[in-house]
Amino acid sequence: MSFVRELWRFIVARKKFWLIPVMLVMALLGSLIVLAEGSAVAPFIYTLF
Repeated sequence: MSFVRELWRFIVARKKFWLIPVMLVMALLGSLIVLAEGSAVAPFIYTLF
C-alpha cells in the first residue's frame, strides 16, 4: 500500500496527471488476464487482442 501512496505523491508533486489513465488501463488489462487465465472465456478474450 505504501507503493500506491508514494506513486500518488509523485504524480501530484510532479504534476504528471496523464499517468493516471495509463495506470488504470494497465491494471484493468492485468486483472483481465489474471481472471481469464484458467477459464472457458479465455479463447474469446484472446481474439480481442
